[in-house]
Amino acid sequence: MGDEQEFETATTPPRRRARGARWALGALLAVALVLLGVAGGIMWSERRVSAARVGSGEAGPGAAATGGPALPDRSTGPRSAADAGAGTKEEEPVEVSLTPEAVERAGIKTAPVRSEVSAGTITVPGTVTSDAYRDTKVNALVGGIVRRVGAELGQPVTRGQLLAVIFSSELSDAQMKYLSMQAMLVADHQKLDRTEKLAAIGAASRQELEEISATHHAHETEVAAAKQRLLLLGLTTEQVAALQGASQVVSEVAVAAPSDGVIIARSVNPGQVVGAGHELFTVTDLSTVWVIGDLYEKDFGSARVGTEASISVPAAPGDTLRGRVAYIDPRVEAVTRTAKVRVEVPNRRGDLRLGMYVSVTFKAATGERRTLVPKSAVQMLGERAVVYVPVRDEENRFAERPVRLGLAVGDLVQVIEGVKPGERVVTEGSFLLRAEAAKTRAGG
Repeated sequence: MGDEQEFETATTPPRRRARGARWALGALLAVALVLLGVAGGIMWSERRVSAARVGSGEAGPGAAATGGPALPDRSTGPRSAADAGAGTKEEEPVEVSLTPEAVERAGIKTAPVRSEVSAGTITVPGTVTSDAYRDTKVNALVGGIVRRVGAELGQPVTRGQLLAVIFSSELSDAQMKYLSMQAMLVADHQKLDRTEKLAAIGAASRQELEEISATHHAHETEVAAAKQRLLLLGLTTEQVAALQGASQVVSEVAVAAPSDGVIIARSVNPGQVVGAGHELFTVTDLSTVWVIGDLYEKDFGSARVGTEASISVPAAPGDTLRGRVAYIDPRVEAVTRTAKVRVEVPNRRGDLRLGMYVSVTFKAATGERRTLVPKSAVQMLGERAVVYVPVRDEENRFAERPVRLGLAVGDLVQVIEGVKPGERVVTEGSFLLRAEAAKTRAGG
């Protein structure tokens, strides 16, 4: 048998012998990999168990002796029951008790919780115009040539101030006619006196006396009419009374300001020929102006005569003027579907200029009631809002009350829940109460 095996080995081809060697080497490598995998799994399991023990505080003394760093706790929950109650404790409302001296020193004051009907707002564009009822047109009472102009556009004027001087031949003709009629009236008066004396002695008939008397009365009426015409042409009563002869005839008439105000229109210059009734100036009182806005159809029910309005001026963003609706046009424009609304606004400082674009905001009541407290009464504890309410029947003791806030309304803020109308909240000194509440939580 041995000889046969040796013979077979010797006679085996070289290719077959190489194939067998490779197969044997692959088998050895597979066994080695299996052994390494088993050893690695055992080591990984031991390491995992050790880490779990370290994280749970159950590591043996060998772990402490090695001085290795503890694994960080990446859990989001509290570590202990004391830590779990810390957040709840900070959010629990507390009561604060102060001594009378501390209350007086802190200057604590309270204010009632208010309840008001909520109001929405409607904002429309508007344009500033003058109060048409305060505009005064200054017209030429007599035709002539403008000799002098004494007022500039935009200039403030007072009643009686000289605005212009007009040379007029018509005025001088009217004065001459008045003097002539006055001379005829004097002659008629003398003739009437002589006729009355002659009629008394029978030298004049009754008919002659009546005719002369009627003529005298007619001349008196004509003189009165001529005098009135002079007044209408611009002469004063004193000037007419002083008119006794041709040397006192004047050919210039002064145009005076009819009222206090500002010159907003001027249509005359020196040397210009004007006729009777020609508009020379426009004087207006700008202490009150009109703001004309466009109100859309859908907003007609929100604005009424007397509704309060706020005027915002682009040139002064922080300045708001107040006014009231005085008129709403009953006509609706066919294209824009809007109606003109007129707001009267006091303008004593002159902030509103004619032609300025503004925004008009109307307050429209919605019928909903809301609870309001002063902003100074609200204190913030992180993201929570609280107020401090005096404890009933316990003086100098205040309870912290969490509240849910709404929108701000000027110096007030809406409270959706937490307090009720009629209760009182601390306004001045609430910051001190917040500090005392924090001490109470820390010491509790």
